[in-house]
Amino acid sequence: MTVYLDHAATTPIRPEALAAYTEALAVGGNPSSIHQAGQRARMLLEDGRARVATSLGVDPVEVVFTSGGTESINLAIKGLFWARQRDRPRPRVVVPAGEHHATIDAIEWLRTHEGAVIDEIPIDGTGRIDRSALAARLADSADVALVTLLYANNEVGTLQPVAEVVAAAHARGVPVHCDAVAAYGQVPIDVAALDLDAVSVSAHKAGGPVGIGALVLRRSTVVEPLIHGGGQERQVRSGTQDAAAAAAFGAAASLGAHDVSGLRDRLIAGVLERVPSAVLRGHPTERLPGNAHFTVANCEGDSLLFLLDSVGVAVSTGSACQAGVPEASHVLLAMGLPYAEARGALRVTLGWSTTEADVDAFLAALPDAVARASAAGMASREPSIGAR
Repeated sequence: MTVYLDHAATTPIRPEALAAYTEALAVGGNPSSIHQAGQRARMLLEDGRARVATSLGVDPVEVVFTSGGTESINLAIKGLFWARQRDRPRPRVVVPAGEHHATIDAIEWLRTHEGAVIDEIPIDGTGRIDRSALAARLADSADVALVTLLYANNEVGTLQPVAEVVAAAHARGVPVHCDAVAAYGQVPIDVAALDLDAVSVSAHKAGGPVGIGALVLRRSTVVEPLIHGGGQERQVRSGTQDAAAAAAFGAAASLGAHDVSGLRDRLIAGVLERVPSAVLRGHPTERLPGNAHFTVANCEGDSLLFLLDSVGVAVSTGSACQAGVPEASHVLLAMGLPYAEARGALRVTLGWSTTEADVDAFLAALPDAVARASAAGMASREPSIGAR
């Protein structure tokens, strides 16, 4: 049986959400139809929307359902960017270093195809945005389309000072989008209190099903749609709505944030005791309750992952691997780590189903995995077989 400690990638669906999902799947009808079958589906859809809205401190009309976090982020960033060009050019997008690739790739697309200019703000050694650099950039904000940032870093778990960023941007008339996909279901998020303009979340990171997410758009927030053909979701997102997925999303959302910080702290203490070469990365206190991210000296992160997986423990590295060639985490590099250290990443993420026995099994397996990975050494950056 696998010890699953990769909840940041996806968390198992919660029993309450699964029950809501399977029950709702038996309900036929398109939520846009006016007959009784359609209206039963509409009731499921809107009940799910209301529950998601409550979990985020907003009104149901401000919740736009999407296919997941990636679509929500693309709709927010591209939609805000396009809308901000309506009266005059505003080509600049302000973004911290070390963001998720859904953001990085979206703004790179805007740079390539729409002439966007990317202003990257540095992050410090814990992964937090440099607020002085942000303030300096926003001092001249006439050409800034938007600011976008993570609520919490998906790799190292560091929580960003979102309220301060919003205040600085709004003082200059600049809207803010927040990617809260990694944070949703782990920490309380009050969108209204933070005065955010747009927030992206995903059901499967909070115990709901894969394939549905949401973009919170405040009443005053204007975006251009990505998808056209019906405008079923507030005229900014088209397509037949998935009432069953919305019902399951709502069921998971109504369960609230699941705090596993006690288990996380036990895991961190155990790793630092058993593996002297391990270094905890991310902010020591302002971090997600389920995130424990380490680098291990002289170990390839991928080697650790495969060795742990071979004994039934599922974790992550948080790094990319292109064409079989190990690469360092762009987040750790942005935090100032040397390339070799950044390749030794190990991300362990806990969730609602994590038990003390899971933590103990991981801690028992880790020292041998580290010893074997260290003996294997670091992989070459260049492929040695079949290279052309």
